[in-house]
Amino acid sequence: METYSREEAAGRAGVSVDHLDRLVELSIVKPDEHRGFSSGQIKRAQLAHSLETAGIPLEGLAAGLERGEVSLDFLEGEQYERFAALSELTFEELSHRTGVPFELLAIMREAIGSAVPAPNDRVREDELKIVPFIEAQVGLGFRPLAIERLLRVTGESMRRIAEQEADWWRTEVIEPAFAKGAVGEQLAASLSDEISEKLAVAGEDSLRAIYHAQQAHAWTTNIVATLEAALARAGLHSKLERPPAMCFLDITGYTRLTQERGDEAAAGLAQRLNRVVQRTSMAHGGKPVKWLGDGVMLYFKEPGPGVVAALDMVDGVGEAGLPPAHVGLHAGPILFQEGDYFGMTVNVASRIAEYARPGEVLVSQAVVDASTGADAAFTEIGPVELKGVVGAMRLHAAHRAT
Repeated sequence: METYSREEAAGRAGVSVDHLDRLVELSIVKPDEHRGFSSGQIKRAQLAHSLETAGIPLEGLAAGLERGEVSLDFLEGEQYERFAALSELTFEELSHRTGVPFELLAIMREAIGSAVPAPNDRVREDELKIVPFIEAQVGLGFRPLAIERLLRVTGESMRRIAEQEADWWRTEVIEPAFAKGAVGEQLAASLSDEISEKLAVAGEDSLRAIYHAQQAHAWTTNIVATLEAALARAGLHSKLERPPAMCFLDITGYTRLTQERGDEAAAGLAQRLNRVVQRTSMAHGGKPVKWLGDGVMLYFKEPGPGVVAALDMVDGVGEAGLPPAHVGLHAGPILFQEGDYFGMTVNVASRIAEYARPGEVLVSQAVVDASTGADAAFTEIGPVELKGVVGAMRLHAAHRAT
């Protein structure tokens, strides 16, 4: 096992040597017989520093450890190796070495949930693993704005996953252990036993598999859009007269509402929404494709009936006592694969739904053009810039023809 000197351990933990000495005096951190510090002891120093910052006095922590009320032994588990130490490099030095602007390196730290660094702050070891990806993009001439956007979206998505995972672990492992009276070593065992190690590995494998599946979907969308554009430019592909339509229905504040009302109420809301969507969409020749966090994605063979169904669903959602819905529709070529739909048409429909206000059904010009004879009327709201869509789109608000 690799060990570190007193000065190295303090540096890797991000504390002063004097502070590390104090932790040793209190027996919170324990060097070996050669005064060396293992990575587990460095993590204890990091955690103790965080606890002190949060208002838990070190003397109280030391007393709890001595009496066996609490334990930090779980930090020796392999799954806690993700608690990264500080490297010897500063952000300024790393910027000079790689050619990556300091501003992008700073955004990298923001993306993983930490405060904006100063140029002379030291880079964490886990951050060093992110830098080659940024360096490669800079070398290939990618726009800084695009690099920043990907970093921020990745960081935010990972934050939500990590927070949900932490809540799942707290409710399913920590709280049941407390309820059984576990303290000290018993409680530590529940955090680092064979079950948690297995879940950590299986969870990461699962996360990677889900990510790769999502990549396959997103990459397929890019491939289809690129081929469509190339064939159209060569005169080998023309627009369908009555293309199918994708529809996204979202419930305003649905996630917050279900969190406030609890699991039982959330299940009731989901059942009511399911009934409205299933009944209405099928009556107009459509079908729900998949349920999302705040709503549903639907497919319609023809845009006109899809618009009427959307208007009916917005009304039905209100009559069912649910929060107001907002809907977006777009028509165009759609790729079907393994029970799901892909392509630019799907992405644009989703963006239109995001733009719609509560109670509103917004559609693209393509939907209007293909909805001749439908029992609906349209009011143009003008060219609109949608997130992730190149160029302004003509959008229309749909309402009853009568």
